[in-house]
Amino acid sequence: MKLTPLDDLVGRIMGSPARPLSRVAIEAWQGAQLGRLIRYCTERSAFYRRKLAESTAAVSGPEDLAALPLTTGAELRAHGVEMVCVSQDSVARIISLHSSGTTGPAKRLWFTEADVERTLAFFHLGMGQMVEPGEHAAILLPGATPDSTGDLLARALERLGVASTIFGLCPDPVRAAQAVGTLRPAVLVGFPVQILALARMAVNLGIELSPVRSVLLCSDYIPENLARQVRELLGAEVFTHYGTVETGLGGAVDCAAHDGCHLRESDLLVEIIDPHTTLPVADSTWGEIVCTTLTRTGMPLIRYRTGDRGRLLSGVCGCGSAIRRLDRVQGRIDQVRTLAHGSQLALAELDELLFALSGLLDFTAALVTANGRDGLHVCLTTVPGEATAVRRSALDRLIRHPSLRDLPVTVDLAPGTLIQPGKRTLEDHREDSRS
Repeated sequence: MKLTPLDDLVGRIMGSPARPLSRVAIEAWQGAQLGRLIRYCTERSAFYRRKLAESTAAVSGPEDLAALPLTTGAELRAHGVEMVCVSQDSVARIISLHSSGTTGPAKRLWFTEADVERTLAFFHLGMGQMVEPGEHAAILLPGATPDSTGDLLARALERLGVASTIFGLCPDPVRAAQAVGTLRPAVLVGFPVQILALARMAVNLGIELSPVRSVLLCSDYIPENLARQVRELLGAEVFTHYGTVETGLGGAVDCAAHDGCHLRESDLLVEIIDPHTTLPVADSTWGEIVCTTLTRTGMPLIRYRTGDRGRLLSGVCGCGSAIRRLDRVQGRIDQVRTLAHGSQLALAELDELLFALSGLLDFTAALVTANGRDGLHVCLTTVPGEATAVRRSALDRLIRHPSLRDLPVTVDLAPGTLIQPGKRTLEDHREDSRS
């Protein structure tokens, strides 16, 4: 099996010719880079000068990360300008993030040209295992803004000799299926639910998508059964990617072994903590993903709490690489809702239940108060002609789910075939909201 291309990326930055890279060499390089990062941030950032003064412990490697204080999204909103380590003339891109349900200022992240170039290099190598020169890619992501995810992917593909068409987000699966069917690309890139809806609608409309031989699911968490459905519908190899704006858009991508996503360890030092105690957890234990951006120059992040639930896999990948791997990320920790009887419910659970239904395009879900009790309301968007069967099967699956025992569940049908345009959430509309 071919080694992940990230070994070349990480090895080149480390200055190591060995392939595969050794775990010892990677961690030694990260330790040295971590020391440089701490010095860089304390010299250039008023925020980090104060923040890192809280810790007096010596940090000589990744194993010492827990001695450093964590950085939060609230601090990023309140002190973002103080976290910048370069002059405004050196800033190439500023990205603002407005989180749903969050009041106050947006998160703003500053990137230099060098920061953007590192993401481009990651996209370039990662996409190289999915597409060949001379082929065409369909990018179902926003790309009108310079250095947006879609724009960076298109530029990375151009370096591979691959043409691309940026469609933007595709909440209309009918139009998306027709457009992709006309384009006949070799690779599709986009949000998981939107790609699945496109594939299912193509079947319904009799549109042939057989030229598609690989798919990259990204920009939202990826339900396991959804990835399987896409693979079976398109007969294509499905790759997955994890990244956030805070990680520089690129974070981790899987290889031909499809046994977790390899982290770009030349740029990111990732750890998993218990979200309640904030203590590090062992490999293969689920917790909160925390990132340190080792090489970013514009606005480095040290031990940044992403709020995403994930775990690191142990051992060497089936491809032979020792680069660390993230298991499939399971969504936002703050999206796990506590129900009145004490059990918990997350959108990821509902996705695994419902996207197995072949006629489903998308759904919304909300916790509500029904006659003084917690209840769940689900609204389904279905393939034309499948509404009655999907609704019946969805209701049956939901009322049998252990987390929903004794809860009233209602299932409605949305008119038409439009789906949600971006990331999806489990809404909480209860009068006495708990989270």
